[in-house]
Amino acid sequence: MNISDALNKLRSFYANNDRLPSLKEIADLLDYSSRNSAVYLVNKLIELNFIRRGLNGKLISTDLFHQKIKFLGSVTAGFPTPEEEELKQSLSLDEFLISKPQATFMLEVKGDSMINAGIMPKDFVLVEKGKTVHSGDIVIAQVDGEWTMKYYRKVGKNIFLEAANPKYPPIYPKQELTIAGIVVSVCRKY
Repeated sequence: MNISDALNKLRSFYANNDRLPSLKEIADLLDYSSRNSAVYLVNKLIELNFIRRGLNGKLISTDLFHQKIKFLGSVTAGFPTPEEEELKQSLSLDEFLISKPQATFMLEVKGDSMINAGIMPKDFVLVEKGKTVHSGDIVIAQVDGEWTMKYYRKVGKNIFLEAANPKYPPIYPKQELTIAGIVVSVCRKY
C-alpha cells in the first residue's frame, strides 16, 4: 500500500473517531502483519509533516493532514456568464465550516420540521457548543427530556422553540429547556 492510500485510510479513521489511530490500530487498519510496519509509516508521515507526536507521545494531525479543496472562485446562479477557471486558493472544509473544532459536533437530521429553513431530512448539521443563544438561532435543545432541533425564540420572558414548517406547533417547555448548541452549518450530499 502506498503512502497516499494509507493516508486516506487514516483520514477516514480520523473523520469517524475524531482522533488518529494508535500504532496497533494502524497495523489493523492497513492489514500490516507487524507493528513495525506501522512504526515505519508513522515515521514517514512525520517526516512528510502530515502528523506529529504530542508531548504524551500520541499522534496529532497537522494542517497538511487535513485535505484541502481547490477554491476556484464563484459561479452565477442567475443568467450564465463567461468566467475563466482560476485557482483562488486552497480551502479546507474543516477550516471553513468549523471555527472551534473542540466545541463542535455533527448530527444527522431526521424529520421535516426545519425544511423552510433549508434543513432537510438526511442533511448533516454542525453544532457549536458554548455560544450565547439569541432569539432566531437554530438550536439543538432538550425539552422536558426530549431532544429536538428548532428555532430558539424569546418574546419578553417567554421562551419557546419554533419549527420552520407550519404543520408543527411551537414547543413551550413545561419543566426544563437545555440548549446543547447552536447550528452553525448544514451539509448536504447529492
